[in-house]
Amino acid sequence: MNDLTDLLSTSADAVVLCDLHHRLIARAMAEELLDVAYTTVDTPVGELLLAATPAGLVRVAYASEGHDQVLDTLARKLSPRVLRAPARLDIVVRELDEYFTGQRRTFDVDLDLSLSHGFRQLVQRRLPEIEYGGTRSYGQVAELVGNPKAVRAVGTACATNPLPVVVPCHRVLRADGSLGGYIGGPEAKTTLLQLESA
Repeated sequence: MNDLTDLLSTSADAVVLCDLHHRLIARAMAEELLDVAYTTVDTPVGELLLAATPAGLVRVAYASEGHDQVLDTLARKLSPRVLRAPARLDIVVRELDEYFTGQRRTFDVDLDLSLSHGFRQLVQRRLPEIEYGGTRSYGQVAELVGNPKAVRAVGTACATNPLPVVVPCHRVLRADGSLGGYIGGPEAKTTLLQLESA
């Protein structure tokens, strides 16, 4: 009997907590106190954390990066007002789903590039110019941004891209055609390239 009572009270507590969370989200949004909204989504490359500011999508993170650590970093760098609020990311989730099912080749969501600066941001702004299904070498991307000698800096910009998948750093390869590094790991990079070449 005690087990049943415990189970029922746990269920009621979960419903109450869920209701409180929804009310908190609504109030934070109404009073413009929600600086960073986040959610997670299951994809063919694993669970991705998505985070957005009012300006747009600010972070896409692989599970291997540690979602809690990513959220802590966002709280330090952007604002401590971080809350799981999936509704703000509905469009991003829909576009990612369309991308992974082969129905979308480019993303149309607003981006907040405030986590990158200088040359890194310049490179990340140009990466979407690499067409779906295509690839470029780090050297070709360096030429694209007007600094042909900055091959290593392009590699760093790709490695620190806060918006993988959406800003397609996975389309950048070594000069010999090998994968090079990728924040989501070689399997994720291979999966994305194979998806786009199908």
